[in-house]
Amino acid sequence: MVVEPSANSQSPIVQGRLKVAVLMGGIGEERDISIQSGTCVADALKKAGLNVVTADIGPDKMDILEDDSIDVFFIALHGKFGEDGQLQQILEDKSLLYTGSGPMASRLAFDKMASKKTFDDAGVITPKAIIFDQRKDAKELAKELSILGDRLVVKPIRQGSTVGVTIVDDPRSALADARRCLKKFGDCMIEEYIDGREITVGILGKLTLPIIEIKTKTGFYDYEAKYIDEQTKYLFDTIDDAALAEKIAAAAIDCFNTLGCRHFARADFILTKNGVPYVLEVNTIPGFTSHSLLPMAAAKTGLSMSDLCTKIIAAAYSSLANSRA
Repeated sequence: MVVEPSANSQSPIVQGRLKVAVLMGGIGEERDISIQSGTCVADALKKAGLNVVTADIGPDKMDILEDDSIDVFFIALHGKFGEDGQLQQILEDKSLLYTGSGPMASRLAFDKMASKKTFDDAGVITPKAIIFDQRKDAKELAKELSILGDRLVVKPIRQGSTVGVTIVDDPRSALADARRCLKKFGDCMIEEYIDGREITVGILGKLTLPIIEIKTKTGFYDYEAKYIDEQTKYLFDTIDDAALAEKIAAAAIDCFNTLGCRHFARADFILTKNGVPYVLEVNTIPGFTSHSLLPMAAAKTGLSMSDLCTKIIAAAYSSLANSRA
C-alpha cells in the first residue's frame, strides 16, 4: 500500500511548540552527509513551526542529551555510532524520546550479513554472499566463491552510502579487493552480482512510498552518484506491472517488519529482467539531503520535507503512547 497525501499532514501532537534536537555529524565515513541531512531536517522542522536546536554529536560530545528542555531527538546520523544502534542504546538508557528504529533493529540492519539471514528467514530473496575470512586456505575460499559466480561485489559488512564497495569481474580480483576492504573497514563480505535495475522503496510508518528507479551514468550507484553527480536519474512509474510493484512493496514491508524497524526506513533492491526483486539492504536512517530518496518519494505523494519530518516525530510519539498502553 502507498502513502496518500493528507489534507492536514501535521499531527496535533507536533503542531505546538515542541522542542526538537536534531542530532547529526557523528564519527563515521558519512559524517559530511549526516550534517547535510541534519541541516535539511532542522530547516524543515523550523518551517513547520517547531522549536529546533541542532547538535553535532559523537561519543565524546553528548551534552545535548542532558538538556531537559528537549522533547524529542531527531536522529539524522548515518553510519557508525548513529545508525548501528550505539546512539539509540544511549538514548534508551536515558529514557529519552527519539525518532527511528531502536537499538536491536538498528544493529541488525546495519550488519549486512546478519540482515541477510533475517531476510532469508522471512522468505525475501537476497543475493548469496560469504564473509571474507583471510585465515581460510585458498582452495576453500575458491570453493566458496565458485558458488557466487564470476562477477562479484565486495563490500564492508558495516558501512553505508556504498562506502568501500567495489564490483569486480573475477574471483581473484574479489579476493584482492576484500583484503583491502578488510584492512580499511574491518569485517568484509563478498556477494554475487545481480544484474538488473536498481530500485528503492521508502517506508513511512507501516506504508510504502512510491518506488524509485535509479539510473547512473556508470551503472553503479556509488558515493559520487548518490551525492555529487547531477546526471544521476531518479525515475518514478517505471514498473508497469501493478502486481510486480505490489510484490516489491510487500517485500520492503516484510524486510522492515522482520528487522523490527519503526517510524521510517528505505529498502534497496535489484530487480532482474525476469521480475525478481533481490533485497540488498535496509537503511534505518536514510538521507535527508537534496539528493535523498526518502524525501523524493514522499514529495511524489504530496508530502513536503516538513510534512515528512513532522510525521516521523508523530510516529515517535505514537510509539511512546503504545509502549505505555
